[in-house]
Order: sequence, then C-alpha cells, then structure tokens
Amino acid sequence: MTTGPITVPFIIAIGVGLAMVRGDKDAASDSFGLVALCSIGPILAVMVLGCFFSPEEATYEQVQVAYVYTMADVVREFTVELPSYATKVFGALLPIGVVFVAFELVTKRFTARQNVRMGIGFAYTFIGLVLFLCGVGIGFAPVGAQLGGQLALSEWRWMLIPIGMVIGYFIVKAEPAIQILNNQVAEVTNDAISAAAMNRCLQIGVAASVGLAMVRAMTGVSIYWIIIPGYIAALVLSRFVPKVFIGIAFDSGGVASGPMTSTFLLPLCIGVSEALGGNIMTDAFGVVALVALTPLIAVQIMGLAYRVKEKRAERETNDSLSDETIELEEASK
Repeated sequence: MTTGPITVPFIIAIGVGLAMVRGDKDAASDSFGLVALCSIGPILAVMVLGCFFSPEEATYEQVQVAYVYTMADVVREFTVELPSYATKVFGALLPIGVVFVAFELVTKRFTARQNVRMGIGFAYTFIGLVLFLCGVGIGFAPVGAQLGGQLALSEWRWMLIPIGMVIGYFIVKAEPAIQILNNQVAEVTNDAISAAAMNRCLQIGVAASVGLAMVRAMTGVSIYWIIIPGYIAALVLSRFVPKVFIGIAFDSGGVASGPMTSTFLLPLCIGVSEALGGNIMTDAFGVVALVALTPLIAVQIMGLAYRVKEKRAERETNDSLSDETIELEEASK
C-alpha cells in the first residue's frame, strides 16, 4: 500500500529516466521493477515491528455511514473532512516540491515555461488527490464495510465471491497509478504491450484476488495457503517469460494495491469477517497482499503468450524464407 498515486509516478519516471541515460539493449526491461523493490522495505519493517509487539487481542470499531438527507448534508460532511485531507496531501507533496526547487536553483536546467508547467502540475496533483482521497475515505470505506456485513448475514452469502470479483474487475479502472503504469509500459515498449492489454490483464488478476479474499473472509483459511504457492508460481514463471515482463509484472502488483483497494476492498472484507464472527486481523487483512500477488501471475502469463506468438511469427517467417529460397534454386536450375 506504500506504492500509491504519489510515489508510483515518480518511481516509474525515475526508472524510465535512468534507462534513457543508459540506452543499451536491456535498458527498457531494467526500467521496471523499482516499484516492486520499494515494497520490500515496508514489508520487512512492519514484520520487524511485530517482533516488539504482542497484542493479546485486537479490536475494530466499524466506521459508520453518515446519514444525509439533503445535498447540504453531503456538502457539510465533505467540508468538515476536506482540511484534514488537504493537510496530509500537502505534507506528502511538499518534500517533492522542495527537491524540485533545490534541483532547479542549482542546475537551472528547465526553461521558464517548463517551470510554469511543473507548478501547474503540482497544483492539479494537489487538488485531484485531496478530492479523490476525501471521496474514497468518506464514502467508500464505510459503505464497503456495511455492504460486506449485510451480504455476509444474508442467505445469499455465497454471492460475495462473484460480487467481489466483479468489484475487483472494475475497480482497476479507478486506480490512478495503474493508468500511469499502463501508459508508461505502452510508451517504453512502443505499443508492443498496449495499455488496453495491460489493463485487461490486471482486471482479471485483481478479480481473481478479490474472489480469494472473499473466500478467506468467509472460511478463515490461512493466507499462507495462497501467498506461498502464488509467489512460487510467479518465480517459476519468471524463468520462462521475456525479461521485460518480469519487471512489469512485479511493478503491477504494487501498483494494483492502491487507495481504492485499501478504502473499499479492505473494509468490505472487514465487514464480512466481523459479521461472521471471524478474526479480523487474520481473516480480513491480507486482501491487499492478494491484490498485489495475482497481477504478477496474470502479467507473466501474458508474457508467455507473447513469447509463443513471437516464436510462431518467427517460425512462419523462416518457413516463408525457406520456400522462397527453394523456388529461387529451382528457377536457377
């Protein structure tokens, strides 16, 4: 979850920029993978933190959906929370802005027009993130928890799996960082891997992961039974796919688990687990990890299909050249 809409664009841009400076044949494939590497540190850090804490029991207080009757009530709810989100986003963007200003003062690399564009970009980013995070925080999180709880208590409990998969399939479209990754992949590979193909692949992967998360929340099966075989499969696949797909696959896992996942899918699983009397900490948490896992496998399967298609085209080309050679030899005789 640390690789979200603020960090992903800069991390990917840094990787692409370094690859452009290198300019060798492996530069394009090496430009991806930084997002995945940036996820390793937080995982280890939280596990080390867990070595120093042993809580006997965990409690969770469900966020209540605000009762609104008029548009004025809706505006009031958002107005109250907007300053808090604005402060958080400003604190996140401020170090990036300071680094940019210091870099420009020292190097004077950009023109006045480029500096204006940078300033406008920061303003757009600030306003967009404040509105986006405020919307998902106030609206999606409480609704997700209540939706999960109500469905879990109904006689149609099994419908949580297909409903969760449909939500996961379409929630990819709303993740801002995913669209950035898809466009960067298409640009770096000269549309050999199109943004549409990447998007469809990620949608299938996230849909599968949310279905598995719903099964976990309802049955209490340990996440180890999914995570360990899943990463083994991903590592095995990495031995057979083109190199460029490996970095893209591991990046896509970190990118897919963004703010939409944490503010809707996680509360959805929490609501299901709480309604069924399960252990929230072991049955609900982990949905983000599953969302980060399945795109690895989905993108690498796409890489296998790409390699098969490439070899078939190469074989057809060779066969065509062989036929032309035979015809020329016969004509010369």
